[in-house]
Amino acid sequence: MTTPVAAGAPRSEPTPKAGTAGITVTVLVPVYNEMDVLPECCRRLHDVAEARAEDFEFLFVDDGSSDGSAEWLLALRERDPRVAVIELSRNFGKEIAVSAGLDHASGDAVMLLDADLQDPPELIPDFLAAWQEGYDIVYGQRLSREGETWLKIRTSHWYYRVINLLSDVPIPADAGDFRLLSRRAVEAVKGLREKHRYMSGLYAWIGFPQKALPYHRHPRHAGRTKWNYWRLWSLALEGITSFSTVPLKLATLLGVVTAGAAFLYGVFFLLRTLLFGNPVPGYPSLIVVMLFLGGVQLICLGIIGEYLGRTYVESKQRQLYYLRGLHPRRESEQDG
Repeated sequence: MTTPVAAGAPRSEPTPKAGTAGITVTVLVPVYNEMDVLPECCRRLHDVAEARAEDFEFLFVDDGSSDGSAEWLLALRERDPRVAVIELSRNFGKEIAVSAGLDHASGDAVMLLDADLQDPPELIPDFLAAWQEGYDIVYGQRLSREGETWLKIRTSHWYYRVINLLSDVPIPADAGDFRLLSRRAVEAVKGLREKHRYMSGLYAWIGFPQKALPYHRHPRHAGRTKWNYWRLWSLALEGITSFSTVPLKLATLLGVVTAGAAFLYGVFFLLRTLLFGNPVPGYPSLIVVMLFLGGVQLICLGIIGEYLGRTYVESKQRQLYYLRGLHPRRESEQDG
């Protein structure tokens, strides 16, 4: 039984939504075999969008999943008109998947989010508030990283310190892909078509006003991470070789120092022979010197090879990716 409302009593009005109406926000989520976490990720994104006045678009980029992630997302798109799905023709890697999403994102602001929920979607309003202050890039800066090994945390910490010592462009420390980009920042990144892509460096390289948003990173909601130490090592090399030529200069310096040491060592033997005769040098010391020089040469060749290999790949001018399917949000289809 309902309680009658007295005549003249004020009627209850729905709670106004936070945010700014008339603005479109694209939430870009790269996906690779994330079936274990997608339902919870989409539920939490839905809750965030329902409390906001902005028009939300959820853009999922399937990077060649084989666990049914793409099929589940396409079924979700039929139920939720805000969902858009991009299917890549194969697994190109996360950096390329993000680039494909940026190429097709239509929002006034684009929010990058991993599907594993280590970066909480509930912080999206904080990113939007910072963007409204006039910042083109708002990046999440990790204060803690729950659920990750001590080794991974420490190597990540030192990696950012090393790359900032080498790079001419300051790259924010302890910041990943959890960030918001304005429309002009998106357009700037879209113009950078290099094949070896270190996205954190590209975001820093384009400039524009940027702001850090500190947060505590959560453990992975479910499933297993797709990253291993070899892939992290490869990504670290991408970052260093994409934004610094210091390793090449260090290789040259190492060669000069080694040659100088060898020259001084030769002068020492010459003087010792002239003053004290010609004793036969020890075999172990000879082997040590040969192995040291061989190691220096291989290190220098490896550094040169890293840069040469990247130049070779860039010279082929291949496409960044190919699409197997492009499924825009159904609201856009109806508008068209």
